[in-house]
Amino acid sequence: MTTSTGAGSTTPITTRPWAALLALCVGFFMILVDMTIVAVAQPAIQSDLDTDVNGIVWVTSAYLLTYAVPLLITGRLGDRFGPKNVYQVGLVVFTAASVWCGFAGSIGELVAARGLQGIGAALITPQTMALITRIFPAEKRGAAMGVWGTVAGVATLVGPLLGGILTDGLGWEWIFFVNLPVGIIGLVLAATLVPDVETHRHHFDWIGVVLSAVGLSALVFGIQDGEKYNWNGWIWSLIIGGLAVMGLFVFWQSRIRTEPLVPLSLFKDRNFTLSNIGIASMGFAISGLMLPTMLFLQLVGGMSPTESAVMMVPMAVLTGVLAPIVGRILDRVHPRTIIASALLLNAIAIGTLAMVTHPDTPVWVLIIPMALMGIASSGIWAPLAATATRNLPWHQAGAGAGVYNTTRMIGSVLGSAAIGALMQTRLAAELPGVSTTGHHEGGTQLPEMVRDGFASAMGQSLYLGAGVLLVGVVAALFFTAPKRSAAPGAPGGPAGGAPVATDEGLSAEAGAPTATGEGVRTAN
Repeated sequence: MTTSTGAGSTTPITTRPWAALLALCVGFFMILVDMTIVAVAQPAIQSDLDTDVNGIVWVTSAYLLTYAVPLLITGRLGDRFGPKNVYQVGLVVFTAASVWCGFAGSIGELVAARGLQGIGAALITPQTMALITRIFPAEKRGAAMGVWGTVAGVATLVGPLLGGILTDGLGWEWIFFVNLPVGIIGLVLAATLVPDVETHRHHFDWIGVVLSAVGLSALVFGIQDGEKYNWNGWIWSLIIGGLAVMGLFVFWQSRIRTEPLVPLSLFKDRNFTLSNIGIASMGFAISGLMLPTMLFLQLVGGMSPTESAVMMVPMAVLTGVLAPIVGRILDRVHPRTIIASALLLNAIAIGTLAMVTHPDTPVWVLIIPMALMGIASSGIWAPLAATATRNLPWHQAGAGAGVYNTTRMIGSVLGSAAIGALMQTRLAAELPGVSTTGHHEGGTQLPEMVRDGFASAMGQSLYLGAGVLLVGVVAALFFTAPKRSAAPGAPGGPAGGAPVATDEGLSAEAGAPTATGEGVRTAN
């Protein structure tokens, strides 16, 4: 296995890429499990820490916010200091923060610990994507990403089930403590199996980091806490100010000449731009799905955390089974066909779930939209990432991965904030004068007199994600056919089939034979 380091030069990376992939999957798996495992435990956390809906939403939003903002620079940190080294630091930070989460004695402390967890996740994520791009030859990346997609499906299945079992049996604290042994194993595997790869110096745009952090934080706080403060003048000032600062951030990125955080030239590629719109809509929808669904299943349906987690099994199983199949056909089918259809199916599924969110709905009826979401997800995560990264030169792998993942996380954090605001608004409308502060144990139903109103508020909130997904559908309709790339071993191309890095993207040298294919697949 080799990678291009310059015109006509190659440097060996590793003879054991699959072993390295195993090590990388541990960190990826831990992050995904943590995101889904917390969703199941949220009603129990709300009760134990005596907080309201806004407080429990901040447990998710703090994580997503500190995950999203650093992604703009953590990809560059990997390019500069080595993705293996940054990946290992991320594992240490994430694992230590998980232990802090488990010991948190108040909602404020838990929110702070979750914020530190997000920083660890931001250090891990772009390194995994960049390393897969660089350690696997082009002809094997599809298979590697098939494994990647399967890991995502398994994590989606394991997270809720493990969260339910731990919350029921040991308490919600153990959904965080479980990361300690996993993190240690991941650290040992990374140290022994993941190769060191070539690094190069970067200019770090700290002004851009500050602008993006201030702008996004103001937006999230304004949207999420708007209902709490009756949407007064200073809340709107935060929202408008946040938008203005984000606009200033984009302007700054267009003016800076020494490696901007977001190379706007990436967006000259139509598919990269449209993929970012698609993944933002998906992140928004999924972030806005879990909390109202879990609150409905446990507080209206009377399910235990484990029982509510079992409801997610059809979605996770179908995603895990179908993702490798979709990966194999992606090379032969236009991305527009797969991605637009899958996003539309997901919107329909979430809308259907919203319609049947009633206290007397049979369990089997609720399972149908869950299963449809699983089918849809298999055609979204890996295909969108593959379409986005198809033409990125290897030396921009860190920046490209950072931009793509940041877009996904921005969608997620805005979705979390928006769903929190909408849930509070609808609860106030459906149950005026009723406090949303939790004093119930996970799995114990609300009093019968408030179940109808609570279920109605949760169902109405779900429509928001379904509507945002339609924006992604429209974007996906404008995808173009994938471009051709150099065939493995083509004259002028790097040995082992690694793509040629040029200023224009991944392209074939003049006169070299070409082969069709989607190229790099990266999964979320």
